[in-house]
Amino acid sequence: MRTVRRSSVHSGTEPHGRTPATRLDARALGAVALGERATLVQFSSAFCQPCRATRRTLAEVADMVDGIEHLEIDAEERLPLVRRLGITATPTVLVLDASGRIVVRAAGRPRKADVIAALGRAV
Repeated sequence: MRTVRRSSVHSGTEPHGRTPATRLDARALGAVALGERATLVQFSSAFCQPCRATRRTLAEVADMVDGIEHLEIDAEERLPLVRRLGITATPTVLVLDASGRIVVRAAGRPRKADVIAALGRAV
């Protein structure tokens, strides 16, 4: 999992002049609720092989840790959100803290240990 530097997530603008959303709520993500402690948000596409493996890894971690939710978002169906967040590749994973603040942003297939370490920054 390639982690995008934290400063690029929280800086005033993303590449191409986009302003990042530093907080997301359940409604914006099309979910009923965020996790009590943290939320793993995965942006996927239908024919993305690494997305399937990412789905399994994130689901396993969410099942292991109380208060963690895993949300998978089809990037093609949610293009306005994808554009707003500057998502340019799938899989892309956002780790949100309990308040919905993006604390980690990463692209590529994650290792379970990396996901657990990222959750440590969120809780």
